[in-house]
Amino acid sequence: MTSARTILTYGTFDLFHVGHLRLLERLAAMGDRLVVAVSTDAFNAEKGKSSLIPYEDRAAIVGALACVDEVIPEKSWDQKERDVRAVGAHVLAMGDDWQGKFDHLSHLCEVVYLPRTEGVSTTTIKGQLVPRSTELPDA
Repeated sequence: MTSARTILTYGTFDLFHVGHLRLLERLAAMGDRLVVAVSTDAFNAEKGKSSLIPYEDRAAIVGALACVDEVIPEKSWDQKERDVRAVGAHVLAMGDDWQGKFDHLSHLCEVVYLPRTEGVSTTTIKGQLVPRSTELPDA
C-alpha cells in the first residue's frame, strides 16, 4: 500500500479571492491530500503585515474548501521543515514570488513554485478599497 501524496503550502489568504481558489485547486490536483498553513495574526504582525480578516475566519474559509484536507497555523518562518516532516509532505508548493527561497528543503520533499493567477491579488484589492472608502458620502 502506498501513502497518499501530500502537498503542503503556506499563505495568509486575506480577502479570499479567485486567485487563492485557483492556486489551492491546482495544488490539490497535484496530490491526494492538501495541507494549508494559514499565517496567524501574530505572525503577520511579526512580518510587518496585517490582515483585514482575523486568523480564525481565514482558517475557517480555507478549511471549508472541498480541495483542502487540513489547515494548520503558520506561526513562524522556521516551522516549514518541522511541518514537512509532521504532515509527511511529498511536495512543498509556494507561489512563484517565493522562487528559490525554500530550495533548502528539497532534501526533505519536492519543492515547487507555481505562478500566481494573473490580474488578481490581495494587495491590489486592498489598494482599491482605501480610495473608495474615502469617497463615501458623510452619514
